[in-house]
Amino acid sequence: MKKLYFICTGNSCRSQIAEGYAKLFFANQDVEVRSAGVETHGLNPRAVAIMQEDGIDISQQTSDLIDPDYFNQCDLIVTLCGDARDKCPVIPSTSKHLHWDLPDPARTTGSEAEIMAVFGQVRDDIKEHVQELLN
Repeated sequence: MKKLYFICTGNSCRSQIAEGYAKLFFANQDVEVRSAGVETHGLNPRAVAIMQEDGIDISQQTSDLIDPDYFNQCDLIVTLCGDARDKCPVIPSTSKHLHWDLPDPARTTGSEAEIMAVFGQVRDDIKEHVQELLN
């Protein structure tokens, strides 16, 4: 079984969204998908809402710290922000590493509509990246 890990700073938005899409897209393949953070900030309700708009329920996912055992067994590790890339443990030589430098939608300010628009754009970018992993 292949192992895929999405890592961002607080495992609240970007990595959670990536986990949700990867679980959907890789559902019929022999792939285990997880997400984690270098810290835990809890699952962001706006991430849950923006994924629900695309028909994906991530509400049962949890905000987790990096599991060193799983991390060291991964075939692919994807960091979704510079902070995670910089603070992430050393990537094992047996793992492939991709870095998607995505803005943190949780840091967006403005009206609720403006904030959700940024969440939607980040979600769409992540969805596109995850779909590319299928190739």
